[in-house]
Amino acid sequence: MKVAVTAQGKDLAATVDSRFGRAKFFVVVDPETGEFSASDNSQNLNAAQGAGIQAGRNVVDLGVDAVITGNVGPKAFATLQAGEVKIFTGATGTVAEAVAQFKAGQLKEAAASNVESHWV
Repeated sequence: MKVAVTAQGKDLAATVDSRFGRAKFFVVVDPETGEFSASDNSQNLNAAQGAGIQAGRNVVDLGVDAVITGNVGPKAFATLQAGEVKIFTGATGTVAEAVAQFKAGQLKEAAASNVESHWV
């Protein structure tokens, strides 16, 4: 299993970014082994529109099973759902802490988006 965590940096010590579509990076982690890699999302940081959809497509292409983030909008949610990626919202702290919360079952799978479109 691989999970993508929205992050402000490229490693496990980076702070979780509360925004999905406009997160600076996605840190892809194998929760069992701790192995990770970073995927740059800078092309969506200042996008006028479509950041959530494009970021969702990029994450689906990373082959992850789940996303851990603070918040996710309706278009990104729909894109991830179509790609069969589970979404866990409400994550805070560092990437490592968010993965630990995920492994401990402390994050709940989202049934819908938790913010409006174009949330900044």
